[in-house]
Amino acid sequence: MTAMLELRGVSKVYGSGPNEVNALRDVELSVDRGEMVAIMGPSGSGKSTLLTIAGSLEEATSGEVLVDGSELSGLSPNVRARLRRRSIGYVFQDFNLLAGLTAAENVALPLELDGYDAGTARATGLEALRTLGLADRADHFPDDLSGGERQRVAIARAVVGNRRLLLADEPSGALDSVNGEAVIRLLRDACRTGMAGVVVTHDAQLAAWADRVVFLWDGRIVDHTAPPPGPESLLSGPEQ
Repeated sequence: MTAMLELRGVSKVYGSGPNEVNALRDVELSVDRGEMVAIMGPSGSGKSTLLTIAGSLEEATSGEVLVDGSELSGLSPNVRARLRRRSIGYVFQDFNLLAGLTAAENVALPLELDGYDAGTARATGLEALRTLGLADRADHFPDDLSGGERQRVAIARAVVGNRRLLLADEPSGALDSVNGEAVIRLLRDACRTGMAGVVVTHDAQLAAWADRVVFLWDGRIVDHTAPPPGPESLLSGPEQ
């Protein structure tokens, strides 16, 4: 089976000479459909850079990035933009919500751009918001929402539709424990439908729900490990 996301020898260098910064160094990573991978590491280790390169928001200095078997550098800008819109769901640290749209409209917009009729797009968006406890905030604008509510709207927008790759940067960072668990469950459920998920986090509780944890240090992957037993394993029960 072709992995949904592959990074092959990916490096990223910013600046040059004495100002050169090696954000990523020869990163090798493969994420299959249905798999959720947590990326952990100290600040400045390259976690967010890995996400932006995986999602084609910036290009690697060297190496190859493949999404669903397509090597990104070989695609035209228009095709890459279409791939981002239709196949990749993002959760950014700064949320990137459109201030002039309500929560429901923010979630429904990518679906409408993909050809869903407005009614179906809104109904799908409202269900995602309901799952995250935001049904009563659906018609509020981002400026009228708390930071945690905006975070949950951004997550709902990322998981709706038929996207195949989910990239999330600290998705539970602005949330309390109850809402954080709701977010974790939604991300996990999205992966169960066949999405591949890459989640940058400092949250050990979130990482415990992942299939695999990858540790970055100074731009290098230094370890792959299964997470310790957590809520996910306790709920699913022992393997038969």
